[in-house]
Amino acid sequence: MSPLKISCKSLASNPMTSLLNILLIAFGTGILTILLLASNQISNKLESNSKDIDLVVGAKGSPLQLILSSIFYVDFPTGNVPLKDANALASHPMVKRAVPLALGDSYNGFRIVGTDTSFINLYSLQLESGKFWNGNFSVTIGSEVARALNIKVGDTFHGAHGLTSGGDTHAEHAYVVAGVLKKQQNVSDNLILTDIPSIWNMHGSEEAHSDEAHHDEGDHDHTAHEMTGRRPGTQRELVAGEHADDKEITSLLIQYHSPMAVVMFPRLVNQSTNMQAASPALETARLFSLIGVGVDTLQWFAILIMLIAAISVFVSLFNSLKERKYDIAVMRVMGASRYRIFLIVILEGVILSLLGAIIGIAIGHIVLHLIGSFQETSQARLSGMIFIYKEAYIMLAGLIIGIIASILPAIQAYRQDIAAILSRG
Repeated sequence: MSPLKISCKSLASNPMTSLLNILLIAFGTGILTILLLASNQISNKLESNSKDIDLVVGAKGSPLQLILSSIFYVDFPTGNVPLKDANALASHPMVKRAVPLALGDSYNGFRIVGTDTSFINLYSLQLESGKFWNGNFSVTIGSEVARALNIKVGDTFHGAHGLTSGGDTHAEHAYVVAGVLKKQQNVSDNLILTDIPSIWNMHGSEEAHSDEAHHDEGDHDHTAHEMTGRRPGTQRELVAGEHADDKEITSLLIQYHSPMAVVMFPRLVNQSTNMQAASPALETARLFSLIGVGVDTLQWFAILIMLIAAISVFVSLFNSLKERKYDIAVMRVMGASRYRIFLIVILEGVILSLLGAIIGIAIGHIVLHLIGSFQETSQARLSGMIFIYKEAYIMLAGLIIGIIASILPAIQAYRQDIAAILSRG
């Protein structure tokens, strides 16, 4: 009989002890898998969504909130900024591209974003079907929006106030789907894009109340519709109707024209205007440092569980050897070498740890997928169907734990005095 079969039969003779050891290892590796997959996906989302955006300019408030609302679309805007001030910044020599954003409405939890064609160039958007938005109440939707809501080119829908589902519906105007984007693997998959005049016209009946509303910190949803900007590569302003200079915008996504702007332009905005400049790189690093505290704590907790599992495997193998001394001695008499006995014990530890690691990784993927399915926001949804090469390190860790936990019992089995054991038997 091969050493592997002998090891399996030995573990099967103590099913409860073996199962406990496997579950301990699986619990630890499951937590590590969830943390590894979640941090990897969050990091990739942050990087892909903020790629090529050097600065976000918006109303004064929390810089992190400005980044979360204008790049990741998972928070409320900090407020509005005057159009004339935004146009002055957009026309500055240090600015290569300024992408305007109009936030405030949504449809079934998906954000409706008013912008211009510079947004297409910023994210290199491509069409799956139809065309890009063109004209009043024409929209182009992300691939996830089309999939989740089962809407296609030519369909119509009514937007609603607010950035989550459940707001008051704009029944007087319906948006028409002009096109569907290809899957981009970034935030655009979850957006409904339209032009800025559509946002203005949708809220035309409320303009008389806009001045009062934009002073209310808790009601950014109703004021962010007043929005315009300039097209990339030109000094022309996007004017939608008379008295455009009286309008306000939500934010601008800025690309620098030269490296010198990295130092000078944010200071210019923060010191010379009533707006604030927030760096996506700095704020996402800050966000990760905040998240990292909890992640590190959970990682150490998982490592502690793995150590407890290793000790448990060691104790169970050690105790098992005491019960199997006579059996091992008989095996030696029948021709089994010391090396073969040593290998059998090592294999027992490796089998336990590898089974635990495999089950733990599977559990980690399943749990993370369940977590993602219950997440309210689609922009930051996690998936358990993604596999990364770093999971191989978890398998390697399980293998090492099994070898370390079984090395001392294996040495003990290797050194057993057969004659003394049989004489006592």
